[in-house]
Amino acid sequence: MPIKIPGQLPALSVLGKENIFVMSEHRAANQEIRPMQVAILNLMPNKIETEVQILRMLSNTPLQINIEFVRIHKNVSKNTPKEHLDNFYCLFDDIKHKQYDGLIITGAPLALLDYAEVSFWDKICEVFDWAEKNVTSTMFSCWAAHAALYHYYGLNRHLRQQKLSGVYQHYPLDSKEELTRGFDESFNVPHSRYGYINQADYQSIDELNILAQSADAGVYLVASKNKRQVYLTGHPEYDTATLHEEYLRDCKKEASTPLPINYYQDDNVNNKPTGSWRSHGSLLFTNWLNYYVYQITPYQLDANNINSVLKKQ
Repeated sequence: MPIKIPGQLPALSVLGKENIFVMSEHRAANQEIRPMQVAILNLMPNKIETEVQILRMLSNTPLQINIEFVRIHKNVSKNTPKEHLDNFYCLFDDIKHKQYDGLIITGAPLALLDYAEVSFWDKICEVFDWAEKNVTSTMFSCWAAHAALYHYYGLNRHLRQQKLSGVYQHYPLDSKEELTRGFDESFNVPHSRYGYINQADYQSIDELNILAQSADAGVYLVASKNKRQVYLTGHPEYDTATLHEEYLRDCKKEASTPLPINYYQDDNVNNKPTGSWRSHGSLLFTNWLNYYVYQITPYQLDANNINSVLKKQ
C-alpha cells in the first residue's frame, strides 16, 4: 500500500513489521501521478495508537495516498508526547485554506457530554462546514459520526444506560452499493459506545442511506446519497486487543463493568480474544477511497473544482 507518511512516525516501524507497504517521501516524489490527499483529524487521546489503526485500514489500495495528521487545538495531551504532536500534526487553522480528496474524523471519549459542553464544539462545527466545501468525501467515526449528524441534520443521539461493548454481527442492505461491494452476507464489527440514533430517525432524512446494520448493535454504516459523507458507529479499525484494554480501563472506574459481548472465548477474560473484523474493515476503507474519493475527485484539487464535480453527483 503506497501511503506516504513521515519517515520518523512511530507507525512506520509497526506497519513495517506487519508487512504493510508504506512509501518513503523520496520514492513518492519520483512517481509521476497525483497522489490522493487525505487528512486525518485525530480526536482520540492516544493519538499514536489511533494512527497505526487507521493507517493499517488504508493499507489495501493501489492508490498513492499522502497522509496529513490534524489536531483541533494546541492543548497539552496527557496521552501523546508534545514532541510527537509538534513533529507530525498540523493545526486545523493552519490547513483550512487547503483542499483534500478525503478526510477522516475519529471518535472521541465524549459520549456522556452534551455537545454544547464539549470544549471544542464550535471548532468542530467549523471543521464540518469547511469539509462541505473543501473535501470530496469525509468519513466520520463513532462520536464524530453522531456529532456530524446532529450538526448537518439535527439528528440527536440517545444514550444507553450501559455501554455497548463487544463484537457484533452485521449485514449489508444493498447488494449494489459500492461502499459495501465485496462484503460477506454477514460480517463482524467491534462497538464501544453509549450513543445511538434510532433507525427511523436516519430514515427521516432523504439525503441519507442506511447501508449496514446489526440486529443487536443497530445502525452501523450510513452514507449521504452524494457520497460526501460516510458515518460509522462502530470501530472496524480496532486492534484485536483494543476492547480488552478498554474493558480493563473501565473496570478501574466501575468494578462491575460487564464483559464485551462475543469477544472473549467462553466469556473468560483470561482467554486471548481473536480478531474477526480486520478484513471487513480494510475492504470498507478501500471501497471508500476508490468509489467515494478517487472515482469522483477532480484531478486539479481546489475548492472550485471540488464543488463543481460534486454538484454533478
